Amino acid sequence: MSETRVVITFHGTTEAMAWESACKKHGLPGRIIPLPVQISAECGLAWLIRPGEKDELVRRALELRLNYQDVVELK
Repeated sequence: MSETRVVITFHGTTEAMAWESACKKHGLPGRIIPLPVQISAECGLAWLIRPGEKDELVRRALELRLNYQDVVELK
């Protein structure tokens, strides 16, 4: 059985890089990964987190005015 992963996608590389910078600065979880083949998005990068981190990270993204395209759960 594989672990569920949460992937946050972006409209472009600039959004992905801003997300990475802000998360590092504010001690938020996750890391940049190449976009998984199961997902269609405008940018070839994504942010990977564990399922339990999703709600808090999305809330903090809104507070920090970080843009993203979608939040996808992969099984």
